[in-house]
Amino acid sequence: MNDLAWAVRPAMAGAAAMRLLIVSDAWHPQVNGVVRTVDTVTEHLVRGGDTVEVIGPDRFRTLPLPSYPEIRIVLWPRWRLQRMVDAFQPDAIHIATEGPLGWAMRAICLARGWPFTTSFHTRFPDYLQARTGLPPGPAWAMLRRFHGAGSGVFAATASLRRELRQRGFSNLRAWTRGVALEQFHPGDGEAWAGLPRPISLYVGRVAVEKNIEAFLQLDLPGSKVVVGDGPQRAALQRHFPNVHFAGWRQGESLAAAYAGADVFVFPSLTDTFGLVLLEAMACGTPVAAFPVTGPLDVVAPGTGALSQDLRAAVLEALGCDREACRRHAEEFSWQSCAETFRQHLVMLPKS
Repeated sequence: MNDLAWAVRPAMAGAAAMRLLIVSDAWHPQVNGVVRTVDTVTEHLVRGGDTVEVIGPDRFRTLPLPSYPEIRIVLWPRWRLQRMVDAFQPDAIHIATEGPLGWAMRAICLARGWPFTTSFHTRFPDYLQARTGLPPGPAWAMLRRFHGAGSGVFAATASLRRELRQRGFSNLRAWTRGVALEQFHPGDGEAWAGLPRPISLYVGRVAVEKNIEAFLQLDLPGSKVVVGDGPQRAALQRHFPNVHFAGWRQGESLAAAYAGADVFVFPSLTDTFGLVLLEAMACGTPVAAFPVTGPLDVVAPGTGALSQDLRAAVLEALGCDREACRRHAEEFSWQSCAETFRQHLVMLPKS
């Protein structure tokens, strides 16, 4: 039985159906962990009987983000957003991101005295520093202000919640992630046939904040493969001509890419979880990463290796048991993720 087939379990079917509004600056056609999380949780909630409306940038006038045109920034959304909110008449509101849409929804809620919840997906201060060199302190202060007005901040891992508490965030709520086990599974390993073994794989956005160069510059046996695209791809292809850049993959092609690798390399220092870690392990592929938030919480003993020496982590991970990786990934359920999300929501006062 696939993961979505469990959507009508007693924990959700027994609760009164709600009208949930989710506001997110990250939405289709973007490809990232925020979009995948919101999309999958929404699908589970709808199958469980709720009505869910996701308002993203696709409904507004936008401009491309400088240096990152795949991400579009909404212009002056508040009044149109307010009309959408009134038309939908939500029972609960969740703000997924801290972009222009998120700030506009926050302002509407505060003006009306409505409670709302937020989630912390992305270390924007670290991304800003990586892209511009600006110090992260003011950005962290802005994020504290944004989330501090809500009734709860959803954070995916214990290490992230510890860090946020140390940075002055409060009202934190645990909300983990899941993996589509019916899609991501061990395969025949033939995806990279013809490339010298072992295959070291990266999957995700090809952008400076992902620290991909730390992986590509390693002296490793076999072949390095990058699946994904982004603003740094052209430069990295020029600097690392021996690396195989495969572009974006989806569905079974993506699962085959994971299953065909010998080790999944996750060089990011700024991610708050890393859904790709679970996807790789669900396909039986062990993980090599730095010992930072995300990998520290997701990679279990025997399913990969964490080290400040990324090369040493890769070589160690090559010896991990692929069946143990799959068993560990099976502990993460999107259904459980959706149920936890729903339990943390705060209902609007009845008019």
